[in-house]
Amino acid sequence: MATLSASHPSLVDIDAAVDRAAAALAKVQRPDGHWVFELEADCTIPAEYVLLRHYLGEPVDTLLEAKIARYLRRIQSGEHHGWGLFHAGPFDVSASIKAYYALKMIGDDVDSPHMARARAAILSAGGAEAANVFTRIQLALFDAGPWSAVPTLPPELILLPRWFPIHLSKMSYWARTVVVPLLVLCARKPAARNAKGIKVDELYTGKAASRQTQAADPKWLWTTGFNTLDRLLKLGDGLWPHKLRQRAIDTCVAWVSERLNGEDGLGAIYPAMANGVMMFELMGYAEDHPHRAIARKSVENLLVIGEEEAYCQPCVSPVWDTALACHAMMEAGGETNAARAEAALDWLKPRQILDVAGDWAEERPGVRPGGWAFQYNNDHYPDLDDTAVVVMAMDRAQVADRMPIDRGVEWTVGLQSINGGWGAFDADNAYDYLNNLPFADHGALLDPPTADVSARCVSMLAQLGEPLDSPRMAAALDYLRREQEPEGSWFGRWGVNHIYGTWSVLCALNAAGLDAADPAVDTAARWLKRIQNADGGWGESCDSYALDRKGHVPAPSTASQTAWAMLGLMAAGDVDSDAVERGAAWLMDNQDADGLWGQEHYTGGGFPRVFYLRYHGYPKYFPLLAMARYRNLKRSNARRVTAGM
Repeated sequence: MATLSASHPSLVDIDAAVDRAAAALAKVQRPDGHWVFELEADCTIPAEYVLLRHYLGEPVDTLLEAKIARYLRRIQSGEHHGWGLFHAGPFDVSASIKAYYALKMIGDDVDSPHMARARAAILSAGGAEAANVFTRIQLALFDAGPWSAVPTLPPELILLPRWFPIHLSKMSYWARTVVVPLLVLCARKPAARNAKGIKVDELYTGKAASRQTQAADPKWLWTTGFNTLDRLLKLGDGLWPHKLRQRAIDTCVAWVSERLNGEDGLGAIYPAMANGVMMFELMGYAEDHPHRAIARKSVENLLVIGEEEAYCQPCVSPVWDTALACHAMMEAGGETNAARAEAALDWLKPRQILDVAGDWAEERPGVRPGGWAFQYNNDHYPDLDDTAVVVMAMDRAQVADRMPIDRGVEWTVGLQSINGGWGAFDADNAYDYLNNLPFADHGALLDPPTADVSARCVSMLAQLGEPLDSPRMAAALDYLRREQEPEGSWFGRWGVNHIYGTWSVLCALNAAGLDAADPAVDTAARWLKRIQNADGGWGESCDSYALDRKGHVPAPSTASQTAWAMLGLMAAGDVDSDAVERGAAWLMDNQDADGLWGQEHYTGGGFPRVFYLRYHGYPKYFPLLAMARYRNLKRSNARRVTAGM
């Protein structure tokens, strides 16, 4: 790590830092041109992976389980003795139950100190009765918890007409892919094949837990109505006509089979993949059946196996990593970096989805496909965020073939929601009342427009010359103005949190031509300066996603959040400010010997309040982008950022 501590780093030093970072980033580029970095969640995904193998009755892989156990033990908190949802985060009872169960399944002695401490913490938090819905389902699958504690999920849901208030198309893509195979599992209520028969009776208190939907509608009528419906469904369970039930289950299986997505998996996310595997096993598919085999292989592809530890990723992020690293390399400049960016764009081009009308087409059937997905392949579920970032990179590189750009823009504008903003995967997916369903206690069933994704789409349109007064641009800018928080920040749905959202929107407003005198820009820039840490960097805790929307929660400075704040301030015209210079000094002080930056803190958002992500690439390409832009603007006569990112 460098030892420079000057508050105003010289451009010579900045040049050296940028060159080292660009060279280091180039070294980890894959031979075919793409970048992909580890994507780490909390303990639940590796714990569920262990439980999945035992559920299926597969031969025990002792070496792999030992590595996963070491990982789970290492991330156990030394303060509250359980597991949190992010690095150094507070105790979470559901995550702790899963980690404890996985370690017990692996063979850890329940009376060993780390298990005894975890058990005590779980019991003091209400025990297994206090677990969330998906943890209760996990327990029920092992006969380690009652199915009566699981909200009723009738598979007939998939047969309902689209106008019905509860319909799969009204849920987010991730909810859809997780829920459909789960409908089959919850209808048949299978039991695990694991020969050990291990349960966790010691985690139950014998007392009923009070539960409240995290994102419950203030109009309590929805919650009351859905809870009443759940009770009625439980009373009628087993009374469904056999032919109707079989038709519903067959439809669920066909729905999953159509979206298997090869070795990239159903929805390209772990929970959906794992549910799909269990569904096929339940339906009697042999291990070598093509559907079950490919579904099982997709899960294995998510493993990260090191010499001492191993864990399972929730998904992979190659398109996102590649597009963002591409922007950083172009900002760094020079022929070598330009060649690296060109190779990345060559890799990205064929991954555009041009011939599959995914689930998004149910809401917008007249729109032609043209987006990119987050993962290697996920044709049914491209997203607006990735698409905008890829299009901006291609435009910035002045690619000769404009077709991918044109189709990406066409698809993006086709999915603009009626309020002027954009969601991540669907248009107008804002049926708030569905978050009151009993099985939606995580409060993340929907994909409504958000400021950060909308900002990326605005940045793309503005970079491509969209007039400020065009109807779609005017609606989008109006949406962003409405979303600004009173203190000047914007809520970051997919990154932590207000720093991420504010950076995203300031880049969009700059690209659209709004200058520092605009009240929205000025207020946001002053807010970023106000929350800067004393050491010159920026940080924000995942706790800022608290249900009461308390705003920015201070945290130690991180490389990615410092880079976002710098990029936001530079977009606001503040390149010469003391805040930006101190941020650049912090990044130089904290650059590692390999030329990149490290970061244990989680700065990615999966689902606010329930699921967070540690993008291992964020502290690598975002600081490079920020440092290179700082250098470029300081050396130029202009002080205006020209790129949309």
